[in-house]
Amino acid sequence: MGVAATNDDELASRIRFLQNAMGSIPSPFDCFLANRGLKTLPVRMRQHEKNSAAVYEFLRDDARVERVIYPPSVDHPQNAIYKKQCRGYSGMITFYIRGDLDNAKRFLSELKLFTLAESLGGFESLAEHPGLMTHLSVPENE
Repeated sequence: MGVAATNDDELASRIRFLQNAMGSIPSPFDCFLANRGLKTLPVRMRQHEKNSAAVYEFLRDDARVERVIYPPSVDHPQNAIYKKQCRGYSGMITFYIRGDLDNAKRFLSELKLFTLAESLGGFESLAEHPGLMTHLSVPENE
């Protein structure tokens, strides 16, 4: 689900027509679920923030990890920008495994709670290796 907001009456009329014609309107039950989820969102986000901070600290201190990129951390070079633009912590963490590509592949193959997949729109815990997935078609010299 999403939202389209406009102050243009003509555009709003066209959007309403398309919604009706294409059936892209959520069901009453979907609206109920979204509304119910919004009621508990602050509590869930606080836990999400605590979890991501704990994962960051674990990865930061782990000898098998070469580097962790986590903008909420005070040692991140763009932390000041992050603090201006955001409240709380993000659940997205980037980190580099020490070693070669085989080490990274072994790490990904041994995951139990995370799924190897690419998405920014879900709520699942996902792991990705850009060089093997989203950026595979990019030539190595780029």
